[in-house]
Amino acid sequence: MDSFIYVLCAILLVGVGGFVFLTNAIRIVPEYQRLVVFRLGRCVGTRGPGLILLIPIIDRAVKVDLREQVREIPHQTSITKDNAPISIDFLWYYKVLDPAESVLQVGNFEVAAQGMATTTLRAVIGGIPLDDVLSEREHINTMLRTRLDEVTERWGVKVTNVEIREIIPPREVQEAMNRQMSAERVRRAVVTESTGTREAAINVAEGEKQSAILRAEGQKQAAILQAEGEKLAQALRAEGYAVALEKIFGSAKMIDQKTMTLQYFDTLKSLGNGASTKYIFPMEFTSMIENFLKGK
Repeated sequence: MDSFIYVLCAILLVGVGGFVFLTNAIRIVPEYQRLVVFRLGRCVGTRGPGLILLIPIIDRAVKVDLREQVREIPHQTSITKDNAPISIDFLWYYKVLDPAESVLQVGNFEVAAQGMATTTLRAVIGGIPLDDVLSEREHINTMLRTRLDEVTERWGVKVTNVEIREIIPPREVQEAMNRQMSAERVRRAVVTESTGTREAAINVAEGEKQSAILRAEGQKQAAILQAEGEKLAQALRAEGYAVALEKIFGSAKMIDQKTMTLQYFDTLKSLGNGASTKYIFPMEFTSMIENFLKGK
């Protein structure tokens, strides 16, 4: 009975040892991870992804995530080039390119990178005036990313992006900025109003100009039409007079001496009907005077 118990305990110990052995020897590595394997303290390279076999007790594996990571740098007080204190926080993104170097070259990558990011931020902000810090955020992002990447490159890590999230200037600066913004809005309003007034005046002047031109054109056309009408009327009147004279002349050529004499007597009769005193000299009298004057 005792021997059976010993055998059973031995089997259980072998089973537990085998389970522990297999648990430490077999690793399943996802696609986004790598294992940095140390054998008796010496790095033998990276393993993965997939099924990995390790030697228990002899091999030690360190997991490294290859996915892009994001970390937050909390608000840091920095002094600008013109001695203005500002508070800045930002996010930085990184990705491990060499898993072995990220384990061998730095003890705690994230703590080291965070400290480097903080000191780099103060160094960058210290060389930029406050106005540029507030207006050139993209330029500061690029400078931070470049400087951080220069340091983390030897750790096998690539800094992919840096984004400043919030910049808080001093209260005095904020009040000055608010006053400046108010003054700028007032200036823009005045400029916009004056521009509108000027454009309205220009439009009115243009309208009056076009109206005057149209009136002048209308008067010109009216005068031309009136002159052409008078010209045609005069031509028609002259043509009528010419036709009448032509008819009178034609009729006069057909009148004989007797008809003229009768017309003459009729005219004398008409003159004599009036109540006023009249002196009538016959046509023959004028002929006699004409002959008398010729005789002299």
